[in-house]
Amino acid sequence: MPPAARPATLIPRAIGRLLALIAALSLCVQPAAAQSVLRDAETEALFRDASAPIFRAAGFNPQAIDLVLLNDGSINAFVAGGQAIYIHSGLVGAADDVNELQGVIAHELGHITGGHIVRFDEGLKPATGITVLSLLLGGLAAAAGSAEAAMGVFMAGQQAAMGKFLAFSRAQESSADAAGAKFLADAGISGRGSIEFFKKLQNLEYRYGYSARSNPDAEFYRTHPMTADRLATLLDTYQQDPAWNKPSPPDLQARFLRVKAKLYGYLADPQDTLRAYPEYLTDVPARYARAYAFHKDAYPDKALAESRALIASDPDNPYFLELEGQILLESGRPAEAIAPLRKAVALTDNAPLIATTLGHALIATDDQANYAEAEKVLRAAIVRDKENPFAWYQLGVVYEARGDSARARLASAEQQLMTGQIPAALRSAEAAESALPKGTPDWLRAQDIAMSARAMMERQRRSR
Repeated sequence: MPPAARPATLIPRAIGRLLALIAALSLCVQPAAAQSVLRDAETEALFRDASAPIFRAAGFNPQAIDLVLLNDGSINAFVAGGQAIYIHSGLVGAADDVNELQGVIAHELGHITGGHIVRFDEGLKPATGITVLSLLLGGLAAAAGSAEAAMGVFMAGQQAAMGKFLAFSRAQESSADAAGAKFLADAGISGRGSIEFFKKLQNLEYRYGYSARSNPDAEFYRTHPMTADRLATLLDTYQQDPAWNKPSPPDLQARFLRVKAKLYGYLADPQDTLRAYPEYLTDVPARYARAYAFHKDAYPDKALAESRALIASDPDNPYFLELEGQILLESGRPAEAIAPLRKAVALTDNAPLIATTLGHALIATDDQANYAEAEKVLRAAIVRDKENPFAWYQLGVVYEARGDSARARLASAEQQLMTGQIPAALRSAEAAESALPKGTPDWLRAQDIAMSARAMMERQRRSR
């Protein structure tokens, strides 16, 4: 390549680096699209009860913040827009005590109260400014004929920009740590679990060589402060709190261990579950995990034996009853599933996810006599949990079976919009709108869905 041509290539290349930097920084506050949401009535009830005193201590209505479980094996939690805390399944698996989960929730709540997602631009703008300045200075150097000097300026600017943003991110994490400690103290909850969880993170850092001792520059490249520094600060704060030696409520801890085992049994390979929870273990978590492992491995009789042992130990536990109903339903025995599911729905005051499973069982019997009850429980589920695509799908099946095609199309449109099937949602909504009585609530809802679908399709078209 002729020497005179080299400076001209530097600016486009550096602009590409700038765009990559901005994209990388913006990803810090966005959940990964590949992560799927896990919905389970028992887990969501545990999350609500474990977090409620923390939210109240921070001045929030416990119902105002969503706790969302993601199918992701990494040990992580984050907030991303609105008032929602996302918790990875790997974090639940790594925790040994519900108090550790509460410590994580308190920390993430600190990000919400600090407005850290809203204030993301405060960290990004200075970093971008430094990078743009380095482009200008590098451009001048390139114009003067010094390609090497130009590249040096570009690279130094990118380094400074990243350092500026990461320092901002570390400051936010320290702020969330302090806020979380205050929320736990005000709620009368020990910070011991928070400390124990930080020790787990510190062990991971040592395992992967991220300690300051092994890498003096490690802290510069981190979004979070070094765990050792966080531990030192928080340990002193928590040990002075009157709740430091307060144990987790036994019932809450027992529920946490059940959920942890249930999640393991649901997500892990059945053989791994049976190794982790061998058949000589007869405690509740072990039976829970094995029931899911046997069910996944197509051994319904073994799965039912575990679920019935659980019910024998606690006949009014709605989640044990839900498990038995689910095994029966998915093993092709929907009529037998109805009784335990009915009881589970009654015991949980119509928990929407369990009610949806009952509606499914009633429809799966192919008995028209059960359809009226199915419609009732499914409509009740949707009133309490509109973001339930499977409930909408099942409701559409009921409407279609009784010849109400217009409302069946409307239910399909709701389900398709939630699951990202935008063109299908538009078609279903338009079909429902044309068939429903004009001016009725259902007709207006069909209009709303159609307009939302058109707007989404237009945004997608423009982005392409």
